[in-house]
Amino acid sequence: MFNRPYLHNVQPPLFWEEMYLFALSLTVGVAIILLARMFPRILAPKKHLNAVQAAHLTPTPRLGGVAIFAALILSIALSDSGVTERYTLLLLATSLLFAVGFLEDLGFGISARMRLAAAFGSSALVTILIGVWLPRADIPGLDALLPYWFIGIPITLFVTAGVANAFNLIDGVHGLACMTAIFAAIALAIIAKNADLNGISHLNLMLAFCIAGVFVLNFPWGIIFLGDAGAYVSGFALSWLGIAILTNSADVTPWAILLVVFWPVADAMLAIFRRSRRNHATMAPDRMHAHQLVMRALELRGYRRTVANPLTTIILAPFIAFPAVLGVIFWNAPLMAFLSVLGCGIGFVAAYNLGIKLIMRLRIWQRALVSRQI
Repeated sequence: MFNRPYLHNVQPPLFWEEMYLFALSLTVGVAIILLARMFPRILAPKKHLNAVQAAHLTPTPRLGGVAIFAALILSIALSDSGVTERYTLLLLATSLLFAVGFLEDLGFGISARMRLAAAFGSSALVTILIGVWLPRADIPGLDALLPYWFIGIPITLFVTAGVANAFNLIDGVHGLACMTAIFAAIALAIIAKNADLNGISHLNLMLAFCIAGVFVLNFPWGIIFLGDAGAYVSGFALSWLGIAILTNSADVTPWAILLVVFWPVADAMLAIFRRSRRNHATMAPDRMHAHQLVMRALELRGYRRTVANPLTTIILAPFIAFPAVLGVIFWNAPLMAFLSVLGCGIGFVAAYNLGIKLIMRLRIWQRALVSRQI
């Protein structure tokens, strides 16, 4: 009596599996917010409020990564059978990075070097468990060397750990890192679909919805933060899903994958250059990231921090999405994708320098305005 043949032809709702993941991520996020009232350790430690790069003013839960990782665990059961085994191993390796980031989010003082080392360790586990690494870079000479494990694996560890760390560096204002990761995941899903990699496309789409559950709590009011665990795991998963696309399709150019994660990578590379030029430690935090310049400019124009913070994400959204769109358009055109990376890089540096000059002019204007009032 439980047979209902008339239901067999009924199609499930669009994105129903992804909506389950969104609902779980959102639910876990809300639970963390409620639990923070009873367990103060869940709140961001005071050191994060006083940090030089801090962009928020009140103690807030930093465990958005728990919600994302919980949804990712569920996504194993919803993944396509052809990719489930390797995807499970990927998340198993990612759990090391998640655990280290989780301890930092709880205030146990895990250094930036230790977190970066955990990213390298998780990547090494992926290569051991799955046996894959970056297959090519579309760079003459280098592509002939990447198949050799003693060259390909170190480069892969550097790339994947670097992307994971880059996402952590842009996690400074409400919604920015989440939005960037969602854009990247959707772009990778489209690229994988174009390359007839439906299983990998589904994984990227599920990742986007896992992050979206935290995004709606993180933006615009910032009632929960992505945290180190969330930022590292998001960037790490995206980097390896990008490698999965390259491993399974010879048509996709690595330059398109780079375009998908262009903003955090460009910001991280500029930060390294900026700090080395000033003889500062590479891992030392500062307040000179692009999103911090935009927020500071808004504050100098009279916007309160509570407004300038989420408004920064809105202003940067089209600039973050643009390279990802180019990656989708030129997914199988190496030369055009490379030229797009080059053009976006030049534009990023030019815009950053313009932002520095704008900040200086706004400071002069503000001082002149104060002197007139006196």
